Amino acid sequence: MHLLSFSDYSSDQANSLLNFAVDLKSNPEKYGKPLAGKSIVALFEKPSLRTRVSFDIGINNLGGHMVYVDSQGEPLKKREDPKDVANNIAQWAHGIVARVYEHATLTEMASTNTVPVINALCDMYHPCQALADYISLKEVYGDIKGKTVAYVGDGNNVTHSLLILGVLLGCNQVVITPQGHEIDGNIAKKVANMAAQQGVDFEISNHVGELNKADVIYTDTWLSMGDDTPLAQIKDKFMPFQVNESLLQQAGAGYVMHCQPAHRDLEITGELMDSNKSLLMRQSENRLHAQNAILCHLLSDINISQ
Repeated sequence: MHLLSFSDYSSDQANSLLNFAVDLKSNPEKYGKPLAGKSIVALFEKPSLRTRVSFDIGINNLGGHMVYVDSQGEPLKKREDPKDVANNIAQWAHGIVARVYEHATLTEMASTNTVPVINALCDMYHPCQALADYISLKEVYGDIKGKTVAYVGDGNNVTHSLLILGVLLGCNQVVITPQGHEIDGNIAKKVANMAAQQGVDFEISNHVGELNKADVIYTDTWLSMGDDTPLAQIKDKFMPFQVNESLLQQAGAGYVMHCQPAHRDLEITGELMDSNKSLLMRQSENRLHAQNAILCHLLSDINISQ
């Protein structure tokens, strides 16, 4: 069993994982050291702060051992077939955490079905971040079903996972992006179908002035890691989508979220980041707890449905 995205999860499975993550964070002593004697290889094509540190400390807290493998910014496939890499790692380790450029790299590694593969970020999804985000919302609101999350900015991998998991958890979703920076069309169709099945709202727009109701506004960098487009080239297009106090008041939103790294006074104002409306540090803290829950789910005997 792998976690490449939440696309194949049911609503019950998503809610069980979320509730387990919250309980694991609150009552770690109840679960002991579920990864005792297990080694996890963290294979990173892309650099990281939050992902690397939170996985390393989290695995250690669970009693396991993490081995970090840095491909020095190069795609793994330039050196060796991802399937062969996974097969080799499976001879020594119990699981793989991979932060990669392309989702296809993850699917190749998972196709061996030797050890669990966890997506720590790819070009299409960022499931660990999404789970951390909804843990944060659950801590703030209690019951998050029926709440509205509005994503404003560049449609990207974070947006995709936020939408998929949010719909499964019963949260209404709004996505507002500049023209030419929309979410992936196939994912938009999938989320629309999921939303219809779950009975939640899903709206897409290119007009930030249409955002008139949201409980929380979420944003991300305008340029994803590895995108060398000059900021000056897109700044004028994106500045109207900046998350600021005025936009929060327009939407009636109580909180702002950002997966970080954030660029102060570009996609979000520094004033908001430092305010009591910011959930940024809570999201960062919960990366560790979300990932611990995923690790326990995939690599231990814990039944998260209990």
